[in-house]
Amino acid sequence: MSTMNAKVIPRGEEEASGMKNETLGESGHSGSVKRKQVILVAYLIAALDLTFLFMQMGIMPYLAKSLGLDSVGFGYLQTTFGVLQLVGGYIFGRFADQFGARAALILSCASGSIFFLLLSISTNVPLLFLSRLPTVFMHGLPGAQKVITDMTTPSQRADALGKLGLCFGIGIIGGSTIGGVLSSKFGIYVPTYVGLVGSLINTLIAMVWIPLQTKPKSDHQVTEDSTSQSGSLFSIREILRLMKFPGVMEVFIVKVFAGLPIGLFMIMFSIISMDFFGLEAVESGYLMSYFGVLQMVVQGLVVGKLSNHCTEMALLRLSVFVFAGVGLGMALMRTVWHYCIIAVPLVFAFSMLATITDSILTKAVPSSDTGAMLGICASVQPLTRTVGPTIGGILYKQFGVSSFGYLQLIVNVGLFVYLLKSKIPLREVKS
Repeated sequence: MSTMNAKVIPRGEEEASGMKNETLGESGHSGSVKRKQVILVAYLIAALDLTFLFMQMGIMPYLAKSLGLDSVGFGYLQTTFGVLQLVGGYIFGRFADQFGARAALILSCASGSIFFLLLSISTNVPLLFLSRLPTVFMHGLPGAQKVITDMTTPSQRADALGKLGLCFGIGIIGGSTIGGVLSSKFGIYVPTYVGLVGSLINTLIAMVWIPLQTKPKSDHQVTEDSTSQSGSLFSIREILRLMKFPGVMEVFIVKVFAGLPIGLFMIMFSIISMDFFGLEAVESGYLMSYFGVLQMVVQGLVVGKLSNHCTEMALLRLSVFVFAGVGLGMALMRTVWHYCIIAVPLVFAFSMLATITDSILTKAVPSSDTGAMLGICASVQPLTRTVGPTIGGILYKQFGVSSFGYLQLIVNVGLFVYLLKSKIPLREVKS
């Protein structure tokens, strides 16, 4: 345990001494410029990856229906995707720690290529399910987060991670629009061909523009030592070890439960938009685009500025408090216009919670374990997608849309009180 404690110390010292300049074997202005270029490339890879992902998500219900898959079968297909992403998130993070962020991004993009290839030849239901298998390693966003985490100082991290929200917004808007246009004008399989070519291009971008080693040299040596000690890519013992670092378990619990009711609501949103709001498919698409624009504005412009002026604990409490207010609004919601108003604080709280918790958790563990920690964080949404259809369906059928709001309110009021009373040990770094 003394070895583990020793590994944490350099994280606080590296910012003051400028050790991040070692990342690319450069120093001073040249090293800083190259780091910024690599981070921009990571943003580009994430934006393209998310665009292709949302493109296939938009056409998947229609493709499944054309192959004779009913709503129950489609639910199984989505659950399969959720389980594979859940299992693969931590393995991907451990892979990134052991082999580097570049290798992890290449693995993710190459897996995306295989996924779209299988999807493009899915002329029956078994092939459609088989196409889900490569998604176990499709984690482009966590891969980009790993690059950014390696190449930023702790004080820069929340701002840099927050800007990934721009990529997410581009993915939602661009992917949904492109997928819809291509499938309607040229056929249901055309978006899969575009995704295949695009994923291959993304793989080449990662190979050419992401450096072999993104960690500083000192951290890279620590990583090699940790790799020799930790063994396999998947280890429950390693997960438990990470959870024992000060503040990690507490913050992770907040991350999981604060957004869970909203996650359940979003999983059921396609049904709610039809039954409760009475929207047509095109109108639902417009609503998703509106959601994407909000995400781009909030994460691209708001989160970073607030993170430069407020402590992370203050922002964590703020996001949970706003989530509680969103829950009350959802409980009273009656029309789609009400939802459009509620969506503003909803996106703010969702974006702030995701960015701040990722930043806190990567600072709380040694640099050799940031990939594994990001992998664990990335498993939260797949976990929600796995259990969401069952729990969300029961809530909606038995208690209606307002039940999601009341659950959101109760859970986040409890978490807010907990955060006010508890003293979670965080590594606060001033900008």
